[in-house]
Amino acid sequence: MARKQNSSAARTPQATADSYDNFMARVGMQQQNQHAASSYRANFTSRNRLQIEWAYRSSAIIGSAVDAVADDMTRKGIRITSEIDPQERGVIESLFDELELWDRLNDTIKWSRLYGGAVGFIMIEGQAPFTPLRLETIGEGKFKGILPLDRWMINPNLQRRIRDMGPNLGKPERYDVVTTATGIPAWSIHHSRLIRFDGVTLPYQQAQTENEWGMSIIERIWDRLTAFDSATMGAAQLVYKAHLRTYKVDKLREIIGLGGKAYENLLKNLDLIRMYQSNEGMTLMDGKDVFETHQYSFAGLDDVISQFAEQISGATGIPLVRLFGQSPKGFSTGDADLSNYYDTIGTQQERRLRQPLRKLFDVMYRSELGKPLPDDFTFEFNPLWQMSDVDRSTVAVNTVNAISTAFNDGLMTRKAAMTDLREASDVTGIGASITDEDIADAEEEDPPGIGEIDDPKPLKGGGDPVSNEPTQDSASRGRHSKWPLRWFK
Repeated sequence: MARKQNSSAARTPQATADSYDNFMARVGMQQQNQHAASSYRANFTSRNRLQIEWAYRSSAIIGSAVDAVADDMTRKGIRITSEIDPQERGVIESLFDELELWDRLNDTIKWSRLYGGAVGFIMIEGQAPFTPLRLETIGEGKFKGILPLDRWMINPNLQRRIRDMGPNLGKPERYDVVTTATGIPAWSIHHSRLIRFDGVTLPYQQAQTENEWGMSIIERIWDRLTAFDSATMGAAQLVYKAHLRTYKVDKLREIIGLGGKAYENLLKNLDLIRMYQSNEGMTLMDGKDVFETHQYSFAGLDDVISQFAEQISGATGIPLVRLFGQSPKGFSTGDADLSNYYDTIGTQQERRLRQPLRKLFDVMYRSELGKPLPDDFTFEFNPLWQMSDVDRSTVAVNTVNAISTAFNDGLMTRKAAMTDLREASDVTGIGASITDEDIADAEEEDPPGIGEIDDPKPLKGGGDPVSNEPTQDSASRGRHSKWPLRWFK
């Protein structure tokens, strides 16, 4: 019987710890200490729409964290790098300004970062929103712009899913407009007519809790924001107590308790001290009274606030010079931080903006030019980093020298050299005046052979030919000469 009980006890599950533990010192996540009680829990800030809207309106840090990335992704625009007709290029570029497309894309990205998701509705006049977008049916001048809709204005229809193989497999097929007070009809919009952006992409199980949207960027930094604001507000409150004055009065409690004339005289005395206490005034008090001042030291407080600010900067991925608008401390100029940040923005542009923009270009081509987008159509995002005048001039000289050397050495044609020089004009500032007509008029002549430019041309023959007749010095006089003969004149 005892053996049976021991066997049962041996099979009882026992709690084990896989992390570092020190039983004697009570150090470790499995010991009885305050640190072991730490954990992570979901705060679901993205669901509290009013809270994040109030935070966006009242907190400059949250506003900058939401707006900075969206502004930088759409700030410099794009440049068309493929060879198209100059007039067509001008029509497409002017349409961005006419329909305020960059502003609408900017708003869509902002609300996706604030709320966790947003869409941009591609408005095409004369087509039903619930039907799939067929590019070949877009009429002339029917593209009317983009309408931003955040996640609280439109709901995904989770009953109908995309079944076609591709990047959208399993996503909602339609989205229903729920905010009709703004004048937008209660449309059911097909997903092909929408440009969707998510704030922070969530895994499947967590996305279900957000109605298959993403997460607001505020949710991850909420605890750091409250810590920073608490520290700054606490420092502001300390300013009121930075200089305290105390006044000791003998038997003060008795005077206050008795009241009457003695208490009124005490208050009158304090009013006189407060009135005449200045740089040129004089403080009069009784011989037994004691007047003292106490000052608070703020040493080390700025370091604590700076640490909280750096944590927010790291959590948002935005450098301090961009997020807070403050100059870096020490010997750092902040250029390296901005350069890394701009690289991150470039990655976001490639991942989230390239495909939507190509779709918009196709719609604009058919609406304004009446033809589909060329298969070889390409564009690039303009760089955010701005070089100094000295650096720009250095790059310009090196670029022109490299292109000239390649042309002179026979490695490229004149047309190719002019094209490369114009493409680099956004960076170098040289070659922007070269038009498509100049490039088209450039002769497609074969490049010169290597070294042909520097080889001297052969001299043409001229004058009298060399005479073979002996000169007077070499004429024979009947005797042998031991000196060399000179045959040329």
